[in-house]
Amino acid sequence: MVTDGHATVALTFLLPNGSRVPIEFVIDTGFTGELCLPPEAVSLMGLPFRHDTSANLADNSEVLLPLHEAIVLWDGVERDVLIVATGRRPLIGTALLEEQELVIQFTDGGLVTIDEL
Repeated sequence: MVTDGHATVALTFLLPNGSRVPIEFVIDTGFTGELCLPPEAVSLMGLPFRHDTSANLADNSEVLLPLHEAIVLWDGVERDVLIVATGRRPLIGTALLEEQELVIQFTDGGLVTIDEL
């Protein structure tokens, strides 16, 4: 759904403790990774740390950011994803949208659909 000019999609996380947590993500076509979550959310969900990864920011600076693993439901199927623990809002990047068609009705309340190609 489009809310305040942002295309959003809800993903359900399958946590290591067996619980399920739905989170609303903003689609960010400028982010080439899979998902970003604020570090506090990653910590609260207990997502396993994988390693630090280098990231190039909009000002062309390089930083190291923690990369975590998670399992989400993607179109009803469990999918392993990598989470960059950074920022203030959950973001979906283009790596998660690979081999998908993204259609956005850019009006408040508009539909966001993602279909496999």
